Amino acid sequence: MTEITPIRTQAETQLLGYLREQRPGLPDGDGSVIGRAVAAARLERDGLPNRRVEEWKYTDLRALLREAAAPAARPSESEIAAARARARLFADVAAVRIDFVNGHLAGHDAAPEGVAVIGLAQALAEAHPALSNLNRVTVAAGNAAYDLNRAFLSDGVVVHVAAGREVAAPLHLRFVNHGTASFATAPRVLVVLDKGAALTVIESHEGDIAVQPNSVVEFVLDDDARVEHVRVNAEAAQTLALSTVTAAVGARAAFRSVNLHAGAAVVRHQLFIACEGEDARVTLGGVTVIAGGDHADTTLVVDHAVPGGESRELFKTVVGGEARGVFQGKIIVRPDAQKTDGRMMSAALLLSPDATMNNKPELEIWADDVQCAHGATCGELDAELLFYLMARGLPREEAQALLLQAFIGEALELVTDDALRAAMNSLAVERLAILA
Repeated sequence: MTEITPIRTQAETQLLGYLREQRPGLPDGDGSVIGRAVAAARLERDGLPNRRVEEWKYTDLRALLREAAAPAARPSESEIAAARARARLFADVAAVRIDFVNGHLAGHDAAPEGVAVIGLAQALAEAHPALSNLNRVTVAAGNAAYDLNRAFLSDGVVVHVAAGREVAAPLHLRFVNHGTASFATAPRVLVVLDKGAALTVIESHEGDIAVQPNSVVEFVLDDDARVEHVRVNAEAAQTLALSTVTAAVGARAAFRSVNLHAGAAVVRHQLFIACEGEDARVTLGGVTVIAGGDHADTTLVVDHAVPGGESRELFKTVVGGEARGVFQGKIIVRPDAQKTDGRMMSAALLLSPDATMNNKPELEIWADDVQCAHGATCGELDAELLFYLMARGLPREEAQALLLQAFIGEALELVTDDALRAAMNSLAVERLAILA
């Protein structure tokens, strides 16, 4: 039998080479807990996903990633200090900060009572019981970006909130990239909430250099737990950013996540949510503003496996120049998930004849007593509303800015914390200025 040798791109060859070089020094090198070996084998067998892979049809990673950057080295104390000095996102919000510099854990504030913060390397060395929740959401299994993180996972943190503990101050996961040459990162964060616990998590990504980050943040909510997750991506121009959020939601638990895309040239943000307990509640939202030749992809799967779950998804996209927006959303209702109520909406505004938006909402329903709906719209600014504002003395640019702010405002209203919502709104207005 003739042996078939796959033709690899330069980036695929580089990734496999980096993995062979880096693997002996990575935490849990054999991958028994992280699942590194399985992910590495899949990368070697399949390579990077391309447009022939259905879930990557609109974001051809094989074509977009022409050259793979080397994994980032652990930064020095001076580099950590310089990166922290440049961090600006949510700087005015009082929070407990956990800092990652160039993908490596760089320290954290004292944890509040009832909250444990443990470095991933320490958690692996101690066989921390929370690690049993790694890779828990099975609908994420086999995803290429998720597997790349598993293969190259270099550092991370485990956060554990005790039962019944309602943490007052937000926890800020602050990812800052700083340096003189491009690099790749693969950090992992695991947040576990015991029964009845509550936590607000801010996640920010920023930097002053074009890099290739691939982060994964996993949430596990026991029964009656609550999480509000607010996320901003403001990476430097020319950055290719992959990110994944997973959540396993217990009975009567509530998970809310709102994302703002405010930077980077190519972005793929993924959410994989599993409603594991009855009457779980999930709310997902997002705002994307892109121009020039940028590409931004939001892909999500919400998996209802048990009765009574409720999910709401609302995403707004503003596309200018020759940019391309992508939304792919799927709600799965398993045979036992009767009384599920799932609703998903994606709306886009195209501000240029060369702008593109690809919408792909899906419902996969195997139960018969459900209420599920999805919708997608794509259009231009309302000419009559624009004329109305201009007729009352507003310059065209101001009138357009007001309409755009109103358009994205509905999604930002999903942030329940007033201070965080105000911060998100300010960042969104700043981002909209690129379209002026």
